[in-house]
Amino acid sequence: MIDLHTHTLFSDGALLPTELARRAKAAGYQAMAFTDHVDSSNLFLVLENVGRVATQGATYLGLDILLGVELTHVPPGLIPELVATARMNGAQLVLAHGETIVEPVERGTNLQAIEAGVDILAHPGLITPEEVELAVERGVCLEITTRKGHSLTNGHVAAMARRFGAKLVINNDAHAPEDLVSRDRRQHVALGAGLTQDEYLQAEANSWALVEKGRRKGEG
Repeated sequence: MIDLHTHTLFSDGALLPTELARRAKAAGYQAMAFTDHVDSSNLFLVLENVGRVATQGATYLGLDILLGVELTHVPPGLIPELVATARMNGAQLVLAHGETIVEPVERGTNLQAIEAGVDILAHPGLITPEEVELAVERGVCLEITTRKGHSLTNGHVAAMARRFGAKLVINNDAHAPEDLVSRDRRQHVALGAGLTQDEYLQAEANSWALVEKGRRKGEG
């Protein structure tokens, strides 16, 4: 299993990065990404400090860990600059906090994040056909989430992804130990969103592809 959307106490998570990694390992995860919420105020702090633990992953913690960030409530016009800055300063994975229906995310966030080429558009809410088509063009993955609230639009995201051929990934948006759900729960959420078994397996394969891509960035 892989969770490419997690939060530590460097943003609004409950755990130190090392404890989050240990608990993920104990729950059966083979790879994960630290993706704390960032904007211009804390981007460098998160990359520098959480990055120290991410580099220990394979050797000391027993699982692959990518260093990532989730751009959160960033004004749409600033997203391209922050995506580029994050990548230049060591981020192996860049997520954007999409237009979930349970938070007042500014309209235009989905579009700007996709245009900027984030790796994953997290919980994109009622994403439009035009945005999904652009995600396909830019190679941006859309997220099916196990997190309450954000998961309310999973069915819409799944349907739109199937219609236009967008890539999906399944993430927990983990903030606490209980968010590291089991393999069965991940599968049930995916199937409940309308994915077929083959589509569920493809989403998991898409996550592995992002891990491999992140590894190459880390080695470069």
